[in-house]
Amino acid sequence: MMNEIALKKITELRRALHKHPELSMHEKNTMETLRRFISGNTSLEIIDRGDWFYAYKQGADASAPSAAFRTDTDALPMREAPGLPYASVNEGAAHKCGHDGHCAAMCAVALMLDAASVKRDVYLIFQHAEETGQGGAVCSNLIREKNIGEVYAFHNLSGYPEGHILLRRGLTQPSSEGLTLKLTGRPSHASAPECGINPAMAISRVALYSQALMNEAHEGAFMCTVVGISAGRGDFGVSPGYGELKITLRAELEHELKAGEEALIQYAREEAEREGLIFESVVSDYFPETKNDPSCADRVARAAKKLGLPVTVMEKMWLASEDFGYYLKECPGAIFYIGNGEDYPPLHTEEYDFNDNLIPLAADIFFELANM
Repeated sequence: MMNEIALKKITELRRALHKHPELSMHEKNTMETLRRFISGNTSLEIIDRGDWFYAYKQGADASAPSAAFRTDTDALPMREAPGLPYASVNEGAAHKCGHDGHCAAMCAVALMLDAASVKRDVYLIFQHAEETGQGGAVCSNLIREKNIGEVYAFHNLSGYPEGHILLRRGLTQPSSEGLTLKLTGRPSHASAPECGINPAMAISRVALYSQALMNEAHEGAFMCTVVGISAGRGDFGVSPGYGELKITLRAELEHELKAGEEALIQYAREEAEREGLIFESVVSDYFPETKNDPSCADRVARAAKKLGLPVTVMEKMWLASEDFGYYLKECPGAIFYIGNGEDYPPLHTEEYDFNDNLIPLAADIFFELANM
């Protein structure tokens, strides 16, 4: 359990991180702040890996499987509602997913590990670029490098009672990716559209097809969300010659995600050929499915119950994607969630701010896991 002095220090750290957010692949100052806090307040070994780092605590039982606890560090390209005393000073970036709070909780774990003996070796992974899926693909290599036995992470989640520990055995978050479809034709005067090739109609048909694709039979949950659609700049005298359609694909099963991607690309290619357009597709922001190991999920539940925290088994998976799935492909593990409050502002909104009451709850669960 954390004392009041430590909790005050950790809360101040969280709010300092919130005030100075950095976007994915640009977390240089964030990482330096975290390394400086851990080195200045603990004797844990810190290993710098450039874009990310980890801290290490040796356990008392060399035969016990080691554990890794992972936290994310990046912010979102958003603004936040005015009035917060520690509001972001970095224009165009804000911690609207709570990664500042996740980092603070992991630093609290570092304080607790430093002050006590623990059963097994523990690695605290401070990962970059979760929001784009790039960080997990890189940092998860540590699991094989150090032969880590189990891996855990947590995320805050609005819409559930504050302080409730939320869990799923098996699939807990879906795979997803961003698909950009580019169609290039030829611009012309708006009074003579027949002299050009306007991609707008083809893009519109592909957008409609993406929604119809969701109504086809699927083995698991499948979603297509149009997140961007454009053709031209809105000049009334110009019939545009270039346009883009951006779609987020989300699927319970990774093979259905790829099948949906292929179907959309094929449909868009056929539309482009029919209209005489040049077609190009780009896939980005890929996230694998996040599938909890049942025994590790049960460990989290036991740790929470030992601490007297209520545990809720989620009936449905959380539809947001998470690059923690990369780690779970390397070794058993689990991600758990902690409720912010049933009426708490949703993640990725301007009104959201991390609920500091969750910091000691997360830290206590991780510390229990370190001794299991």
